Order: sequence, then C-alpha cells, then structure tokens
Amino acid sequence: MADAALEVEHVRKSFGGVHAVEDVSFTLPQGEIRALIGPNGAGKTTFFNILSGQLQANAGTVKFRGREIAGMSPWAIWGLGIGRTFQITATFATLTVLENVQVARISHVRKRRVLFRPARTLEVGPATALLEQVGLVDQRQRPAGVLAYGPSLLLLDEPTAGMAPAERGALMALTARIARDRGLTVLFTEHDMDVVFTTADRVMVLYQGRLIAEGVPAEVRAHREVQAVYLGDDVP
Repeated sequence: MADAALEVEHVRKSFGGVHAVEDVSFTLPQGEIRALIGPNGAGKTTFFNILSGQLQANAGTVKFRGREIAGMSPWAIWGLGIGRTFQITATFATLTVLENVQVARISHVRKRRVLFRPARTLEVGPATALLEQVGLVDQRQRPAGVLAYGPSLLLLDEPTAGMAPAERGALMALTARIARDRGLTVLFTEHDMDVVFTTADRVMVLYQGRLIAEGVPAEVRAHREVQAVYLGDDVP
C-alpha cells in the first residue's frame, strides 16, 4: 500500500504459555490518527513495545513506509522516524524545558558531535519554535517539561495517564492539531473513551491479544462484542 505509514501482518508474541499478542494485522495510512483500546491486560503495551523495538515478535512482519522493521533495535527504528512515548514520562530533570527540547532536536538532526560549540548553543531556534507551538515558550527557562521532537509516526502509550479530564481532552486536541498540521501519523492507547471517540479517525479494539473490531468511532461504539468485553451496554 503506497500511502501506508505502518503495515502489520500476523504479529504474535507469547510469554511462555501466555499469548500476549495473537495474529494482529492492520494497515495504518499516512496522516491518520488511530486509537488502540482494550481492557487492562489486552496486550496494548506489549504490542507497542514490538512496534518500537523494545520486544521482538515471535512471528509476523511490521513495515514502516514499506520497510521491514521487525527485529531492528529501538535506536534504529527511532532513526527512521518513529517516536514513542511511555506511560511514565521521563525528562532530564536538571535541564530547563528549552534544554530538554534541544537535546531531542540535537539527537534528531544528528549533531551529537560539533567541535568547539557547546551543546546549549545548538538548535536553539528550532527548539524555541517547538515550544511556541505547544504553548510552553514562556516556560523555557524553568526545570524540565515535556520533550517535543519531529517523528513522522508517533506511538503514544496512554499519554494522558494521571491527568484530569479537562487536561486529557486539551492535550489530545493539541496533539491532533499538531499531527494534522504536520501530516503526522499517530497511533495511541487511551482509557478515556471521550478522548478516544473525539480524537481518533478510526479505532481498533484489542482483547486477549486479538483485534476484535476496527472502524470509525461510531461503528466501534456500537459493536456488540466490544460493548460486552470493554465498553459496556450503557455507553452513550
């Protein structure tokens, strides 16, 4: 598929006798924002770890822009343009917000070794522009905030965990706006169904390691099996 950002075919991952991911296949078009939902233990984080190289699948293929990435290291996958966030966010606590983003930018543009120039002087302009875009430029000299850099495929593993409902909606609205402005592709997991159904173009549902449904939000909301195992019959 020429315009596919991600193509996953028959991916499996087992831990002993536990089938954490079982025969997962889908195609994610370039520029789409898609949610992957399911109950705790469904296999969502395991699957994300396979996509980003933290785990190796037992079987199946994963292609990014037509290139096989299954078996590659996390560093190599990142270098192709796949960014990953984790449920627990980590920053360089002793650096400022601006310096954190400079670190990400310096790594992104591969300026890890520039003779006779201290790192704090590199990528100041692009880092400041990113902070302006996400509304953090006024905080640039304060201790560490959220890193922002420029992947083409962004994997977000419960990005709103621990946030208040209003903050969750605002964060994902901002994420969607930036993704659409930049033509980014996003795959995210989330337990707040209001956020899922208002943010995602399409939704996939993982249950006991298998995809049991995929479609636009209204289709998934009305899906009887999804209601039975996850959403409940009284979903608005």
